[in-house]
Amino acid sequence: MSSSADPLLYNDWHPVAWSHAVSGDPVAVRLLGEELVVWRNPEGRVQAWDDRCPHRGARLSLGRVVDGQLACPYHGWRFDGAGHCTLRPAQPDGPLPKGPVVQAFHAVERHGLVWVCLGTPTRDVVPYEEFGHPQRRDIFAGPYVVAACGPRVVENFIDMAHFGFVHDGILGDPHTAAVPPYDVEAFVDGSGQPGVRAVGMTVTQPRANPQATAPADVHYGYRISRPLAAILTKQVTGADVAEAITLFIQPVSEEESAVWMVFSALRSAETDDEVRAFQDPVFAQDKPTLESQRPKRLPLQVRAELAQRADLLSAHYRRYLRDAGLVWGVSP
Repeated sequence: MSSSADPLLYNDWHPVAWSHAVSGDPVAVRLLGEELVVWRNPEGRVQAWDDRCPHRGARLSLGRVVDGQLACPYHGWRFDGAGHCTLRPAQPDGPLPKGPVVQAFHAVERHGLVWVCLGTPTRDVVPYEEFGHPQRRDIFAGPYVVAACGPRVVENFIDMAHFGFVHDGILGDPHTAAVPPYDVEAFVDGSGQPGVRAVGMTVTQPRANPQATAPADVHYGYRISRPLAAILTKQVTGADVAEAITLFIQPVSEEESAVWMVFSALRSAETDDEVRAFQDPVFAQDKPTLESQRPKRLPLQVRAELAQRADLLSAHYRRYLRDAGLVWGVSP
């Protein structure tokens, strides 16, 4: 399926790189099946272009940044931040093409990430108010690449019923796997976009975070206001501040995703690497199950898969996708 076949995602923002990773050499990324190159111009602004030199089609991401311009690795053609060709070494004194000659896409930086829109943005990047909070520190984890569609990955993230079986000893216990009743309600996020959120969730976890030394009751909350993004807040009973964890998905293709997670964690003695060492195995546990699910695309029909009371948030998420008109990664 062409990326433009789903206007909802084509005209939305998606994460493609950590901001700190776009510094020197160009970075190759894939988004909605399209090959892109991301680089930073002399003013520090991130650029996202079609990863193809207009001369003979070589990948620009194999080139390098020279004097603030992107140089093609094949014939050395150079392009400035506006996409104009400024040099053709084999014909240095000849006339240059007029106007931009590379296809450029919208790119911005938020929450420590580079976000790209292939079409015309119809809304802002998903808000994440917990980022940069003075009582928390922001830690970047991933990207985690998984052979699964984005909606399946979101649904796994918001599913508490699997904790005791997939994450036994960390997030749950198979002997106490019951999910207490909770509520789901509509809300409007900080950018004015409607969504759904789960409230009144409480679970007991053997190890709720890297600082945990004993099981604890944890108050959970999820919010969703974009098709391929979800934000979790979790507050251990007795803690003054809730932590937050993002699930920002880069839809590489219809059946492949890259997951970018920002932890707005409690300030503690653990290093960032130690916090990532807590999260990495958790996603590694999810990956085989996610990649095993059939059908590969998330079914939106109400009775396509059996459900239980614990799946209430998933049911609302599927309805949200259906009402929004999502096509990519789902089956009607």
